[in-house]
Amino acid sequence: MLDTHIWLRALREPHKLTSLVHQALFDPGNDLYLSPISVWEVTVLLEKRRMVMQEDFGVWFSRTAEDSELLEASLNWQVVHDLRFILPNHRDPADRFLAATAVAYDLVLVTADQKLVAVPGLKNLANL
Repeated sequence: MLDTHIWLRALREPHKLTSLVHQALFDPGNDLYLSPISVWEVTVLLEKRRMVMQEDFGVWFSRTAEDSELLEASLNWQVVHDLRFILPNHRDPADRFLAATAVAYDLVLVTADQKLVAVPGLKNLANL
């Protein structure tokens, strides 16, 4: 499962991925999952003008999701249940949702966030 930063980096700056992460993301044998939380995070970045796109976000997202063959790791009751055990004092709720989603679906979270890499029980592939 891609965290938001890795998802954007893979699309916009793939040269900044480690060779191990690049290999994993572009291996046709690996499924790539994305949480709706990542889509929401990008929407917030666009609203705050911390990110700029040259095309409509909906069009861009549909095209890139299809091109990348992304699968949705949707929010469900199990994700919310697991959330209460993951980084309870962490200030970023999006990070907590991403980690809980990966745990609930038993997915490897690809991330560059050192706090997420350190979460006990969370399988991860670090881009550090």
